[in-house]
Amino acid sequence: MAYLYQIICYQPILNLLAFLYNNTGDLGVAIILLTIAIKLVLWPLSKKAIKSQTELQAIQPKIEELKKKYADNKAELGKATMDLYKEHQINPLSSCLPLLIQLPFLFAVFRVLRAGLQQDLGLVYSFLAKPQNFHTLSFGFMDLSKPVVYLAVLAGAAQFIQSKMMLAKQKKANVGQSASTEESMTNIMNKQMTYIFPVMTVIFGLSLPGGLTLYWFMFTSLTVLQQFLVLKTQKKKFPSSPIEGEIIK
Repeated sequence: MAYLYQIICYQPILNLLAFLYNNTGDLGVAIILLTIAIKLVLWPLSKKAIKSQTELQAIQPKIEELKKKYADNKAELGKATMDLYKEHQINPLSSCLPLLIQLPFLFAVFRVLRAGLQQDLGLVYSFLAKPQNFHTLSFGFMDLSKPVVYLAVLAGAAQFIQSKMMLAKQKKANVGQSASTEESMTNIMNKQMTYIFPVMTVIFGLSLPGGLTLYWFMFTSLTVLQQFLVLKTQKKKFPSSPIEGEIIK
């Protein structure tokens, strides 16, 4: 399993970073280009996840109604909820899939930036020039081999914007619900996560190599851009958007 992970995920990322570094001469620029490449590969899955999130938010009022209707019958509630998903052709797990797929890439990037640039250059493909030395000083002032405080803060800020965007859509989708429903446990947890995840990102960023934090900041920023573009495009194509409570088909 470890060998397959190395061949399928780790080695390609190491080689792509080596190729980009050879052609740019700057590790920071290479990491940014690597992030863009990975994001483009994952773009279709991420787009599907964003669409799924908006769809789930759109039917949230109906789910709350079902919870009231079947408050004393969990089995019927589960069946009715699944029927609702089927009616609107929604897979509640599809919003998690891109995150699960992203994790191997994140681990691979972490390993590459942590030690691979110094210890695993033997895995560079024979048709690529093997970098003699990776200079971790990027943009002339940023040492990406050590934690970089402002990169950690930027990564946390990008995480906050990403979470806040989806929370804002959820609030609009919940307009018209009763106060008790609006402040349901799920909504409260979502609000908490909006602040907890960015704080955790900053904390982790302060202990990780700056190169990895730069990758995380760039990836999250591109996700924010994708969310904006996808939601804007869907709203133009479908005037009755999920914000008004309709499902995007």
